Amino acid sequence: MRLNRPWLIAENFLVPNYQLRTTNYPAPSGAVHMNVHHLELFYYVAKHGGISAAVRKIPYGIQQPAVSGQVGALEKELGVRLFERSPFRLTPAGERLYAHVQPFFEGLTAVTGEVKAAGHPELRICGAELVLRDHLPAVLKQMKARFPKLRFSLRTTGYLSQVEEWLREGQADVAFLPVYERAPAGLRMTRLASFPLVLQVPTASKLKSAADLFAQKRIAEPLICLEPRSNVVQRFCQELKEQGATWPHVVEATSLDLVTRYVANGDAIGLNVLVDRKARLPGVRVVPLPGFSPLTMGALWRGQASETVHAAVEGVRAYAKAAWPDWACAE
Repeated sequence: MRLNRPWLIAENFLVPNYQLRTTNYPAPSGAVHMNVHHLELFYYVAKHGGISAAVRKIPYGIQQPAVSGQVGALEKELGVRLFERSPFRLTPAGERLYAHVQPFFEGLTAVTGEVKAAGHPELRICGAELVLRDHLPAVLKQMKARFPKLRFSLRTTGYLSQVEEWLREGQADVAFLPVYERAPAGLRMTRLASFPLVLQVPTASKLKSAADLFAQKRIAEPLICLEPRSNVVQRFCQELKEQGATWPHVVEATSLDLVTRYVANGDAIGLNVLVDRKARLPGVRVVPLPGFSPLTMGALWRGQASETVHAAVEGVRAYAKAAWPDWACAE
């Protein structure tokens, strides 16, 4: 985000000159005039660990030489070196400056959203595709009756790390997805429902129990599941390893629905989540996974929950209690 105010004047911002002065630049005297755009570029360089990495993350087009030149101009104005280029390392002066500008620039996106929300309220929700597609519409319908002017923005993802970044950078307000035991640093979390993991096998399969399968130690049949780095697959593979078995042949699917379709086609054994005990899927039989950790769905948000975020979380909680009374989590 570019700012319209081109200059920021800071008096006596840096620590005493005798600590920071280098032989490369003359020490400044009197007031130090720092260009806000230069400070913004330095913030990206410091955050991402170098100029080339920063260029890939800056949300508007700018070339590497321009970033290098403008950050160099900031160093010249301040009379200090802010970071070592290779390998990248912030100097004491750079660390001091970054600590000062980081909260400002990281808060801009959130502030922008709050300012826009004053006239055009919007709730930006991200999370697992299954949740947003099959379960959230009923909650949003109730919220629309309570907040008639509220708009909704939905974004699907399968990775907690990506969601964390969106929430911290103010690109999302709340997320509904699988969560761990503890909230990620800087975020708040609540658990909503825990669902058992199951294996899905073709109806014609002779497999009777997971124990029979794991007795192979090195399982020959292919496993179809979500991407290996997804939360549910990582935990399953770890607990499988603890039982002394490995599953080397993994087929990656982009959704749990796709897992079921491939299993029904007879292509593999599927790792899935049981959300309906009574469901009977054509061509598919469910094999329980006793002893494996369930998949816990929860909500994540940053800071003090706004009225709309609180309403969304409590709406999903009420939905979970009504739909899955045996699996809903206590508050």
